[in-house]
Amino acid sequence: MLLAIDAGNTNVVFAVFDGDEKRAHWRISTDSQRTADEYAVWLVTLMGMKGITPADIHAAILSSVVPSQTYALIKLTEDHFGCTPMRVGDPAVDLGLQNKLLNPREAGADRLVNAVSAVASYPTPLIVIDIGTGTTFDVVDAEGAFAGGVIAPGPALSLDALHRVAAQLPKVDIAKPDVAIGRGTVAAMQSGMFWGYTGMIEGILKRIIAELSPDGQTKVTVIGTGGLVRLFAEGTDMIHHIDGDLTLRGLRLIHE
Repeated sequence: MLLAIDAGNTNVVFAVFDGDEKRAHWRISTDSQRTADEYAVWLVTLMGMKGITPADIHAAILSSVVPSQTYALIKLTEDHFGCTPMRVGDPAVDLGLQNKLLNPREAGADRLVNAVSAVASYPTPLIVIDIGTGTTFDVVDAEGAFAGGVIAPGPALSLDALHRVAAQLPKVDIAKPDVAIGRGTVAAMQSGMFWGYTGMIEGILKRIIAELSPDGQTKVTVIGTGGLVRLFAEGTDMIHHIDGDLTLRGLRLIHE
């Protein structure tokens, strides 16, 4: 079996694949102080509840955008599962994807994994919008090459910043309001976040699509992923597919 690990700024996600089948997956909040042994106690316990033992794991792959946790996760696989993980971003790992960035090493591992996964499942050209701690728009052109994209603050990060710098504004949950006009501070903040962020999503998508298809004749596929994508997809019809397993599936494909 394959252990796939996706370490992001908000969560670390673990999944076990048996061939093409995803047997189980789990997530834990990202903590820069968490050790390999702490991960092991938590993960091995959850695996056992699914009938999976460390001896069942024969290989691992890691995508990490959290340098402080990369070493701990490598130690986790080596010490507790007996294998050194393949690392996305290692020059020795061929993703099978042309990278057209001016400096190819600048591309985050998660963005490349999403691109690999999207190309395998959807027609190009395409855009992957990943809404998490940050919101990324990753572009694959008609030739199937990673062409770059857009990086913006995530909605939770933006809302938290507003609360921290404005003394009279409370901390509120992200929610879809029924109307734009908020009749109270909380409702007004939620409206500004939801409809403002939805407007940003639509505006950026329109600009990217215009660059990919200047004559308007080429269909551009938009795939959404990430923890908040389902919520914001309720406010727009520009996201064609929601794919919560996009990153994990990409890790499996890269390992293959």
